Amino acid sequence: MLSNATARRLFLARHALAEPPTGPATGAALAALIDRIGFVQVDSINTVARAHDMILWSRRQSYRPPALKHLLETDRALFEHWTHDASVLPMALYPFWHHRFARDALRLRANWKNWFRDGYEAQFDTILNRIAAHGPVTSADVGTGEARGSGGWWDWHPSKTALEWLWRTGQLAITRRDGFRKVYDLAERVIPAAHLGDPPDPATMIDWACRSALTRLGFASEPELRAYWHHLTPSEVRDWTTRARAAGEIADITVEGADGTPRRAVCFPATLSETPPDPPARLRILSPFDPALRDRARIEHLFGFSYRIEVFVPEAKRRYGYYVFPVLEGAALIGRIDAKAFRDESTLRVRAFWPEPGVAMGRQRLARLDAELHRLALFAGCDRVAYLADWRRGP
Repeated sequence: MLSNATARRLFLARHALAEPPTGPATGAALAALIDRIGFVQVDSINTVARAHDMILWSRRQSYRPPALKHLLETDRALFEHWTHDASVLPMALYPFWHHRFARDALRLRANWKNWFRDGYEAQFDTILNRIAAHGPVTSADVGTGEARGSGGWWDWHPSKTALEWLWRTGQLAITRRDGFRKVYDLAERVIPAAHLGDPPDPATMIDWACRSALTRLGFASEPELRAYWHHLTPSEVRDWTTRARAAGEIADITVEGADGTPRRAVCFPATLSETPPDPPARLRILSPFDPALRDRARIEHLFGFSYRIEVFVPEAKRRYGYYVFPVLEGAALIGRIDAKAFRDESTLRVRAFWPEPGVAMGRQRLARLDAELHRLALFAGCDRVAYLADWRRGP
């Protein structure tokens, strides 16, 4: 059995959270960090900082957003597409996404007819021809005369839906974002030619998806392997683990949970001989969309930390609010914090901190939390931290 203490350290090391958040965070060093953790989820919420920026800052606190923008839009070392959600990915992975494009076309063809208003398919050629002749566009540039929806994020006009379809199926790519607005161009103008050739065969793609996921996770169940890239079917993962197990390439293990409950998983045999490092005792504040937190059930099993998206759990939303940040100390998730940047006041305002049961907030721990909040404030463009009355809450 992989003990809980070892499993936590191994998991955090694989996610680049077991070392001090220091070192270079531009150019090749930043690209290598993103390759190490696999992907960085993109999200529009900017309570303190954008999710993708906060994910990278929590690992390299010298990171600043222009470094990611440069890798994406100038160096073309990265591209933006879909894993479980919109994500930034190493450009070297783009050939494997050809399979994703084809699979998404089949899946979305049925779903989108139920989700979106009619007429978007008729816009495909119009949009492609316009971009080919006149260059990149945003959703605001297309669909003149089409009714704009008022029903929320997914109530798109037909030309906006067409843009997203053409992106999701690989005919367009995101060349840049203006603010947070996607700017679409033909894929061949965005993706370097070396990555636009014939895709790997399906067997190679499946092997890559499973091996690369297991490498980045350290250990995983079959559903966790499948969920990592969100690329494969359950039968494809099951067939791969069966073959890899028979060949001696993976080992069956049990992983001890925070409450002592074992769970079955697989890992590479060499993983069992690793001695993962002890993470530093300093606190760090994580984005709710951090890849280490992607699987809430896994986090609860490993760390005893119940962290569901509050919008889907009404009682949690009432208690904590919609968007709260997990706090990591060493190899433990010790609480969650509600903070928001008020840039017009140059202030990071802390509304509440909820420690986990059994976590005592003594003087030294409070000092470490304050130091991390001041670092976060500077990253968010603020000069000071303000604690509201009664910000320290019970577990």
